[in-house]
Amino acid sequence: MTQPRDFWSRRKAAVRAETEAEAIAVEQQTIATQQAELEEKSDAEILAEFNLPDPDQLQAGDDVSGFMAKAVPDRLRRRALRRLWRLNPVLANVDGLVDYGEDYTDAACVIENLQTAYQVGKGMLAHIEALAAEEDEPEIDAPEPVEEEEPATLAGPEPAPEPMALAEAEEPEDEPYTPAPRRMRFEFEG
Repeated sequence: MTQPRDFWSRRKAAVRAETEAEAIAVEQQTIATQQAELEEKSDAEILAEFNLPDPDQLQAGDDVSGFMAKAVPDRLRRRALRRLWRLNPVLANVDGLVDYGEDYTDAACVIENLQTAYQVGKGMLAHIEALAAEEDEPEIDAPEPVEEEEPATLAGPEPAPEPMALAEAEEPEDEPYTPAPRRMRFEFEG
Protein backbone atom coordinates (compact mmCIF):
# COMPACT_ATOMS: atom_id res chain seq x y z
CA MET A 1 0.00 0.00 0.00
CA THR A 2 1.33 3.43 -0.82
CA GLN A 3 1.91 5.84 1.98
CA PRO A 4 0.81 9.47 1.69
CA ARG A 5 3.60 11.59 0.35
CA ASP A 6 4.98 14.34 2.51
CA PHE A 7 5.17 17.99 1.54
CA TRP A 8 8.62 17.84 -0.06
CA SER A 9 7.91 14.87 -2.32
CA ARG A 10 4.69 16.56 -3.50
CA ARG A 11 6.66 19.77 -4.10
CA LYS A 12 9.32 17.95 -6.12
CA ALA A 13 6.65 16.29 -8.24
CA ALA A 14 4.97 19.66 -8.86
CA VAL A 15 8.27 21.26 -9.92
CA ARG A 16 9.00 18.30 -12.23
CA ALA A 17 5.54 18.62 -13.77
CA GLU A 18 6.08 22.36 -14.30
CA THR A 19 9.40 21.83 -16.09
CA GLU A 20 7.84 19.13 -18.30
CA ALA A 21 4.93 21.42 -19.14
CA GLU A 22 7.32 24.25 -20.01
CA ALA A 23 9.37 21.94 -22.24
CA ILE A 24 6.21 20.78 -24.05
CA ALA A 25 5.05 24.40 -24.48
CA VAL A 26 8.44 25.41 -25.94
CA GLU A 27 8.39 22.43 -28.31
CA GLN A 28 4.86 23.26 -29.46
CA GLN A 29 5.80 26.87 -29.98
CA THR A 30 8.80 25.95 -32.15
CA ILE A 31 6.66 23.56 -34.19
CA ALA A 32 4.04 26.28 -34.65
CA THR A 33 6.66 28.78 -35.87
CA GLN A 34 8.10 26.17 -38.26
CA GLN A 35 4.61 25.40 -39.58
CA ALA A 36 3.95 29.11 -40.08
CA GLU A 37 7.20 29.46 -42.04
CA LEU A 38 6.40 26.39 -44.14
CA GLU A 39 2.88 27.62 -44.94
CA GLU A 40 4.43 30.56 -46.79
CA LYS A 41 6.60 28.27 -48.96
CA SER A 42 5.43 26.30 -51.98
CA ASP A 43 5.25 22.51 -51.95
CA ALA A 44 8.30 22.17 -54.22
CA GLU A 45 10.43 24.30 -51.86
CA ILE A 46 9.32 22.27 -48.83
CA LEU A 47 10.07 18.97 -50.58
CA ALA A 48 13.53 20.22 -51.55
CA GLU A 49 14.18 21.46 -48.00
CA PHE A 50 13.31 18.09 -46.42
CA ASN A 51 14.84 16.10 -49.31
CA LEU A 52 11.56 14.30 -50.05
CA PRO A 53 10.26 13.00 -53.39
CA ASP A 54 7.11 14.38 -55.01
CA PRO A 55 4.20 12.61 -53.27
CA ASP A 56 2.28 12.29 -56.54
CA GLN A 57 5.21 10.41 -58.13
CA LEU A 58 5.56 7.75 -55.42
CA GLN A 59 5.65 4.15 -56.62
CA ALA A 60 4.73 0.90 -54.90
CA GLY A 61 7.32 0.06 -52.24
CA ASP A 62 8.58 3.64 -51.81
CA ASP A 63 9.19 4.82 -48.26
CA VAL A 64 6.69 7.40 -47.01
CA SER A 65 8.08 7.63 -43.46
CA GLY A 66 9.80 10.93 -44.32
CA PHE A 67 6.40 12.51 -44.81
CA MET A 68 5.35 11.52 -41.28
CA ALA A 69 7.73 13.93 -39.55
CA LYS A 70 6.10 16.64 -37.43
CA ALA A 71 7.83 19.37 -39.44
CA VAL A 72 6.21 18.29 -42.72
CA PRO A 73 2.95 20.19 -43.37
CA ASP A 74 -0.30 18.24 -43.27
CA ARG A 75 -1.12 18.95 -46.91
CA LEU A 76 2.03 17.09 -48.09
CA ARG A 77 1.52 14.27 -45.60
CA ARG A 78 -2.04 13.77 -46.85
CA ARG A 79 -0.96 13.77 -50.49
CA ALA A 80 1.64 11.08 -49.75
CA LEU A 81 -0.86 8.97 -47.81
CA ARG A 82 -3.48 9.25 -50.57
CA ARG A 83 -0.91 8.05 -53.10
CA LEU A 84 0.10 5.19 -50.79
CA TRP A 85 -3.53 4.13 -50.37
CA ARG A 86 -4.05 4.13 -54.13
CA LEU A 87 -0.92 2.04 -54.77
CA ASN A 88 -1.41 -0.62 -52.11
CA PRO A 89 -4.27 -3.00 -53.04
CA VAL A 90 -4.79 -3.95 -49.39
CA LEU A 91 -5.46 -0.32 -48.51
CA ALA A 92 -7.18 0.62 -51.78
CA ASN A 93 -9.97 -1.98 -51.70
CA VAL A 94 -12.23 -1.48 -48.74
CA ASP A 95 -14.03 -4.73 -47.93
CA GLY A 96 -17.25 -3.12 -46.73
CA LEU A 97 -16.79 -4.31 -43.17
CA VAL A 98 -15.45 -0.97 -42.05
CA ASP A 99 -17.49 0.58 -39.26
CA TYR A 100 -18.32 4.21 -39.98
CA GLY A 101 -17.09 3.84 -43.57
CA GLU A 102 -20.25 5.44 -44.91
CA ASP A 103 -20.90 9.16 -45.00
CA TYR A 104 -23.87 9.61 -42.71
CA THR A 105 -23.72 13.38 -42.94
CA ASP A 106 -25.05 13.51 -46.48
CA ALA A 107 -26.84 16.83 -46.83
CA ALA A 108 -28.90 15.53 -49.77
CA CYS A 109 -30.90 13.28 -47.43
CA VAL A 110 -31.83 16.09 -45.05
CA ILE A 111 -35.48 17.08 -45.19
CA GLU A 112 -36.07 20.80 -44.75
CA ASN A 113 -38.45 21.91 -42.00
CA LEU A 114 -38.67 18.44 -40.53
CA GLN A 115 -40.89 18.37 -37.47
CA THR A 116 -41.09 15.53 -35.01
CA ALA A 117 -42.93 14.85 -31.80
CA TYR A 118 -39.62 14.32 -30.01
CA GLN A 119 -38.73 16.91 -27.40
CA VAL A 120 -35.32 17.16 -25.83
CA GLY A 121 -35.49 15.96 -22.26
CA LYS A 122 -39.07 14.76 -22.66
CA GLY A 123 -38.80 12.34 -25.56
CA MET A 124 -42.08 11.56 -27.29
CA LEU A 125 -44.10 12.71 -24.28
CA ALA A 126 -46.56 15.02 -26.10
CA HIS A 127 -47.34 12.36 -28.69
CA ILE A 128 -47.91 9.73 -26.01
CA GLU A 129 -50.11 12.11 -23.99
CA ALA A 130 -52.25 12.82 -27.07
CA LEU A 131 -52.70 9.10 -27.69
CA ALA A 132 -53.64 8.56 -24.04
CA ALA A 133 -56.18 11.38 -24.20
CA GLU A 134 -57.79 9.82 -27.28
CA GLU A 135 -58.11 6.50 -25.47
CA ASP A 136 -59.67 8.12 -22.40
CA GLU A 137 -62.43 9.86 -24.35
CA PRO A 138 -65.57 7.69 -24.45
CA GLU A 139 -66.81 6.90 -27.91
CA ILE A 140 -70.39 7.92 -28.66
CA ASP A 141 -72.16 5.10 -30.43
CA ALA A 142 -74.43 6.31 -33.20
CA PRO A 143 -77.60 4.27 -33.72
CA GLU A 144 -77.30 1.95 -36.64
CA PRO A 145 -79.80 2.49 -39.45
CA VAL A 146 -82.52 -0.13 -39.61
CA GLU A 147 -82.66 -1.91 -42.91
CA GLU A 148 -85.94 -3.04 -44.34
CA GLU A 149 -86.14 -6.74 -44.90
CA GLU A 150 -86.87 -7.93 -48.40
CA PRO A 151 -89.30 -10.76 -48.85
CA ALA A 152 -87.46 -14.04 -49.13
CA THR A 153 -87.83 -15.91 -52.36
CA LEU A 154 -87.72 -19.66 -52.55
CA ALA A 155 -85.46 -19.82 -55.58
CA GLY A 156 -82.80 -17.29 -54.49
CA PRO A 157 -79.74 -18.07 -52.44
CA GLU A 158 -79.99 -17.68 -48.73
CA PRO A 159 -78.54 -14.46 -47.42
CA ALA A 160 -75.30 -14.73 -45.48
CA PRO A 161 -75.71 -14.37 -41.76
CA GLU A 162 -74.82 -10.95 -40.42
CA PRO A 163 -71.65 -10.80 -38.35
CA MET A 164 -72.29 -10.39 -34.67
CA ALA A 165 -70.58 -7.63 -32.77
CA LEU A 166 -68.62 -8.99 -29.85
CA ALA A 167 -68.60 -7.02 -26.67
CA GLU A 168 -65.19 -6.30 -25.30
CA ALA A 169 -64.71 -7.66 -21.84
CA GLU A 170 -63.05 -5.35 -19.42
CA GLU A 171 -60.14 -6.82 -17.60
CA PRO A 172 -60.38 -6.56 -13.83
CA GLU A 173 -57.83 -4.23 -12.40
CA ASP A 174 -55.83 -6.35 -10.04
CA GLU A 175 -52.85 -5.31 -8.07
CA PRO A 176 -49.58 -6.22 -9.75
CA TYR A 177 -48.45 -9.76 -9.11
CA THR A 178 -45.65 -9.95 -6.62
CA PRO A 179 -43.91 -13.30 -6.38
CA ALA A 180 -43.37 -14.84 -2.98
CA PRO A 181 -39.84 -14.48 -1.65
CA ARG A 182 -37.67 -17.51 -2.19
CA ARG A 183 -35.05 -18.85 0.13
CA MET A 184 -31.81 -20.28 -1.07
CA ARG A 185 -30.95 -23.76 0.03
CA PHE A 186 -27.43 -25.08 0.06
CA GLU A 187 -26.52 -28.73 0.16
CA PHE A 188 -23.01 -29.93 0.71
CA GLU A 189 -21.84 -33.37 -0.21
CA GLY A 190 -19.05 -34.69 1.80
